[in-house]
Amino acid sequence: MRLYIAEKPSMARELAACLKNPKKGNGFIETDGGIVTWLVGHVLQQVEPAAYDPKYKTWRAEDLPIVPEKWKLEVNPATEKQFQIVKALIGRADEIIHAGDPDREGQLLVDEVLNFVGNRRPVKRILLNALDETSIQRALADMRKNSEFFNLQQSALARSRADWLIGMNLSRAYTLAAQRHGYNLVLPVGRVKTPTLALVVRREREIQNFKPVDFYNIWATFEHENGTFVAKFKPTKINSAYDSEERLIREDKAQELLEKFLNEPRIGLIFSRKTTERKESQPLPFSLSSLQIAAGKSFGYSPQEVLDAAQSLYEKKLTTYPRSDCEYLPSVQFSDAPTILKHLARIGDESLKNLVTHANDTIKSRTWDDKKISAHHAIIPTQKPLNMQLSAVELNVYKLIAKNYAVQFYPLHIYDETVLTVRYKLEIFSASGKVVKQLGWREFYSAPKVKAEDETILPKMATGDKVRNTGAEIKKGTTTPPKRFTSSSLVQGMKNIHKYVKKPESAKILRDVYGIGTEATRATIIDELIQRGFLKVVKKNLQPTERAYLLIDALPDEMTYPDATAYWEDRLNSMSNGYGKLDDFLDGQIEFTERLCAAATTAKFAEPENIFKCPTCGGALVKRNGKNGEFWGCTNYPDCKTMFEDDNGKPDFDGKNRSARLLKEGAPKCPTCGGALVKRNGKNGEFWGCTNYPKCRTTFDDKDGKPDFDGKKFLRAQNFFAPEDFNPADFEPMSPEDFNPADFEPILSSADYK
Repeated sequence: MRLYIAEKPSMARELAACLKNPKKGNGFIETDGGIVTWLVGHVLQQVEPAAYDPKYKTWRAEDLPIVPEKWKLEVNPATEKQFQIVKALIGRADEIIHAGDPDREGQLLVDEVLNFVGNRRPVKRILLNALDETSIQRALADMRKNSEFFNLQQSALARSRADWLIGMNLSRAYTLAAQRHGYNLVLPVGRVKTPTLALVVRREREIQNFKPVDFYNIWATFEHENGTFVAKFKPTKINSAYDSEERLIREDKAQELLEKFLNEPRIGLIFSRKTTERKESQPLPFSLSSLQIAAGKSFGYSPQEVLDAAQSLYEKKLTTYPRSDCEYLPSVQFSDAPTILKHLARIGDESLKNLVTHANDTIKSRTWDDKKISAHHAIIPTQKPLNMQLSAVELNVYKLIAKNYAVQFYPLHIYDETVLTVRYKLEIFSASGKVVKQLGWREFYSAPKVKAEDETILPKMATGDKVRNTGAEIKKGTTTPPKRFTSSSLVQGMKNIHKYVKKPESAKILRDVYGIGTEATRATIIDELIQRGFLKVVKKNLQPTERAYLLIDALPDEMTYPDATAYWEDRLNSMSNGYGKLDDFLDGQIEFTERLCAAATTAKFAEPENIFKCPTCGGALVKRNGKNGEFWGCTNYPDCKTMFEDDNGKPDFDGKNRSARLLKEGAPKCPTCGGALVKRNGKNGEFWGCTNYPKCRTTFDDKDGKPDFDGKKFLRAQNFFAPEDFNPADFEPMSPEDFNPADFEPILSSADYK
């Protein structure tokens, strides 16, 4: 029996329809070509730290970092039923067809199930980049060995384990550090999430600290025998009158130059002139990120809205696989163009109809490049006509995809670009001009906006020609702060991460990296930062909250700048292509995690408001809920076990801590430190011990229900007791009913660390 395992039910249904005569079963579909079943995303999940050792259920800094010796997975309880169905079918199969999504995660989620159940049947791989019948039949005819995608699976596994290592350990380390300073919150740290948040925090601080500066541009008009043109003054000697971007910032200097330029003689010389033919290629079809950016700019849609719409269009068989990071197409699909263009012409949108009607399906743009295709390709329309009702978002997204596809069948945009310089009064002026020779695809895409004076029509001139100055003027400008990120521009920032690295030398190395995060996760990461209260949306702009500043300021630059994360993404990408090993990558992640866990012990946090200090150790006191009600405990627990009862929302410093309360209730007083003595059961019977243990280790034998103060104090060993007579566990600073150590522990699940 041949078994197909799809990633989700919708894909399974379309695949089954192409295998003929589908008959629905319980969690699978029988067809003439075999049985089709499905997963529901990741049916397996990484276990929590406590599954490796029960002691990890309690968050303790001394346990960090937690590094599994052997990684474990468990079945997600929500998908247990479907997992058991898939497992049983794998046991019956003679051959298995891996039909996960054609990307890194899709490869892993089916492979990890096969490995988990110990599959030994032969496995083939089918790459479903689209769900229309033509695309599926083409994929069925081109199945490959699943072993060819081992490197892709290893890359996904490396990413998953790295996220667990950094998320689980650093979230615990910095949450505990924050609690020691008096904060009662959880600080989730993520390999991708945290540097993404830091981009917004740093941008906001740039805006807050921005001070506008006036600058002055000088424009001069020159007359040539063939016509006039305008040129801009370019300084050749930079001094204190200019800023770091060579803008003239002193008005008096600008006036001085203007007077100089307007004085006679006013003859200049064409110092250089160069004309170059430029050929501008068609914009490539969309990857998910570029689609999210375009839809955000055109319609204001959030990245998640665009992903949802693209996923829906894919499931309706109207467009190809949406979670693609590729902007190129395989040559085999070039022959589909006439059919696709014919269907696009019938959509009813006049501008799109005009574009498609005049398209030339014999033109082969740079997008048709087999060398740049891996598991998936760019997002384009399928051969299925649009004959159904779509939501407004879906329709707009579909039109964007259609337009970028149709424009591939237009000629290049060709123009002559002329750049010249004028030598005048021992200074330099520059001008540029553009003459379009072939409009091509630019007929449907407006060119980037430029200021009129930045690009003018230049008369015919030659180097050495004389020109006369007929006027000059100063135009004042003011610097503006950088724009706040929107969800769409933040996706663009994550993709073009080389622009935000700390070390300039890293930018060159990382320029070709795919960015941080994946096409599928970037929108989710941004949404999670909003939902968790680290980012807020103000008029479509993203702004950090106070807890965002708290987290980013506490973390080392290694975690907040994208250099390391982008470098890791580059290594993951290289691993997908067969360069690098899983264990080597994880060794680097472990070393990084160890270093940052150690740094958490000295992390700096802003002092929280209305904090109460522990009189014993100086740590912060935090209000907790115990079995007997609210109390205040030291955040340095278990090193410091000081506790106070609650007094109208404040610690009761007037004697109602554990020892003082016992003394008021009539407990005998320790002659060494003044604390209360309580009766305990030791290995050698009952005895009395000081509640200020371990700082005070005074003990007495019991005599008729009271401490024997008549000389029978334990003086054996250095600490006033013999090990065989004393159980340290008996000397908790509070009784179990008063204090629950679990009250001091935050709880997170593995789902928080992506």
